[in-house]
Amino acid sequence: MPDTIKRRSFLKGSLAATTAIALPMRALAQDVLKMGVVLPSPEADVGWSHTLMEGVRTVQEAYGDTIEVTVLENIAEGPDADRIANGLVAEGNTMLLLGSFGYQNGGIQIAQRRRDVSIIHASGYLTEPNFAPFTAKYWQGTYLMGMAAASLTKSKKIGCVGAFAIPELITSINAFMLGAQSIDPEIEVSVVWVNSWFDPASEQEAAKALISQDVDVIFSNAQDTPSVIAVAEEAGVYAFNLNSSMKEYAPSKYLGVVGTDWGPHFKRLVDAHVAGEFPGGNFWLGMEDDIVYTADWNPDIPADVVSQIEATQAAILDGSFTVFKGPLLDQAGTERVADGVAMTDGEILGMDWHVAGVTSPLPS
Repeated sequence: MPDTIKRRSFLKGSLAATTAIALPMRALAQDVLKMGVVLPSPEADVGWSHTLMEGVRTVQEAYGDTIEVTVLENIAEGPDADRIANGLVAEGNTMLLLGSFGYQNGGIQIAQRRRDVSIIHASGYLTEPNFAPFTAKYWQGTYLMGMAAASLTKSKKIGCVGAFAIPELITSINAFMLGAQSIDPEIEVSVVWVNSWFDPASEQEAAKALISQDVDVIFSNAQDTPSVIAVAEEAGVYAFNLNSSMKEYAPSKYLGVVGTDWGPHFKRLVDAHVAGEFPGGNFWLGMEDDIVYTADWNPDIPADVVSQIEATQAAILDGSFTVFKGPLLDQAGTERVADGVAMTDGEILGMDWHVAGVTSPLPS
């Protein structure tokens, strides 16, 4: 594959914001498509940013010398990210991949001002004709991991180290809890939020805090480092994570991965941009879209539970089983979803409450 990726570190000097008048994409068509990628953490060899770049490489393999990709890594959310995204547009990038929820406000402003620029945005809720957020239905996989966790815990205490208390991560934890309760209703989940996508020291301390409370299975929820997984392995407790496999960091206690493959989705959107038919809108993608998958299951999971997990995954795929279906109670015991009622996609995307069994309160 041709070397068409340019990597740049964050520059303290501001990047020039563009004020160009928007023109139709076809009028700006070029032989080489310029695509800018902004990542919230280093790409590394595992984690969210790594998984995004695997998706970008799928696009590169298809486009070869006709695409030039500029990657900016470890960019904090906020004004710096906004300046950088604007700078990429000023440099002629008509396709942007913005890899974090916190890039949303700056990205939507670019989309409104520059209709010739198409933006793929990681999670969020705002849309424009040229702005398309994407979110994974991680909860489909974390429900299954909850089933596995319930079969292996001896303390009946399982835990989660979470990055930020946003709906995307809250739903993953709630599904983890519901999956565990389907095997053992007495299990509880404790959560520690580190308020960062990339903070190895805080992640390690959070994992150790959970282990000190007798938690013996840990969910590393949106960490971009293997810190939680490695601490769990050293302590002899099971752990799993999102996005990409971290099995090499926990050869004996790795529970598995709820992975994502963004390549096909990114390729479809880039193709649409080139054709002048970019489909702005919110993409909510899961196992049925070949985006979310589970892998690297630990051999310690009992055979009967493996069979239950396989049957549940098949039911999720064929639509006969819905994870978020009532009756669902919140932490205070209040019924949030009535018996037999399935939550809508919009309700799941906006979930800001924990199900009963999650003992840690959400941050205010």
